[in-house]
Amino acid sequence: PTASPSNDAITTVVDRSRSGDLMNEWSSQSSSRVRFDWGREGVEAVPAEVVVVVDVLRFTTAVDAAVGAGALVYPYRWKDPSVDAFAESVGASIGSLSPRQLAASSPGQRLVVSSLNGATCAAIAAERGATVVAACLRNAHAVGRWLAALDTDVSVIACGERWPDGSLRPALEDLLGAAAVLSHLTDGRSPEAEAAAAQWVAVAPIAARLVRGCASGRELVERSWADDLEFACQIGASDTVPVLTDGAFTAGRTPRR
Repeated sequence: PTASPSNDAITTVVDRSRSGDLMNEWSSQSSSRVRFDWGREGVEAVPAEVVVVVDVLRFTTAVDAAVGAGALVYPYRWKDPSVDAFAESVGASIGSLSPRQLAASSPGQRLVVSSLNGATCAAIAAERGATVVAACLRNAHAVGRWLAALDTDVSVIACGERWPDGSLRPALEDLLGAAAVLSHLTDGRSPEAEAAAAQWVAVAPIAARLVRGCASGRELVERSWADDLEFACQIGASDTVPVLTDGAFTAGRTPRR
C-alpha cells in the first residue's frame, strides 16, 4: 500500500504554499514566453515584462476610447481616498468609465480613471515594473499585432469581475478580449494561453452576440449603459495601442528594453 504523507510533510507543503514558493514553481508559466491568467491574483502570480490588462466592460474600452481621442488616462485603484489629490497633482480631472463619453475627450486632456478590476490590475502590474498595455475587443487585434513584433515575454490578464464576497468572477467578455489578443501571439504560448486563444478561433464570428448576452452585458443594459455595451462590441474598430507611460496610458510605442 502507498504510504500516507506524514503530518510534518503536509505542514511543510502548506507553509510553502502560503509563502508563495509553490506558486512560483508551478503557476508562473515562466517556461513559456506568452502567458494567460485571471485578475489581480494573476498579475502577481504570472508576471512578465509586458502585461496586457483586459477589462472589456468597461475600463480598457474606456482607455482605448480616450487614448484614441488623444487624451492621457491615469489608472487609479478603486475607491482610493487619495484619488482627488493625485488628480490635482498631475493636472487631471476625474474621468468617467463610459467609453462613449471618453471618446469625445480632447487631445492632451488628462483624466484619472478608477475601476475595481482593470485600473487596479494595471496599477499592480506597473508597481511590479511591467510595461502595461490596455486591450479590449475594439483594439485587441491592433494590440496583438503590436505585441507580435516584440521580442519579449507577455502576460495577458483577463481582469474578470468580483462576486459580492470579493472573490474573482471570471467574465466571458474579458476571456474573449484576451483570446483575441492571444490569437496573434502564436509562438511560445503556455498551455493556458493556448487554450484561451482557441476560444477566439471557436467563437470569433459570434463574439459580439455572446458579449451582449453574457452576465456583464445584461448588467450594463439593466444599468442603462446599453450604448457603452454596443461601443465595446465593435470588434476591431480601433487601431489604438494604449501603453502606460510615466503613469498614464498614451498611444503605444516599443517598450523600453
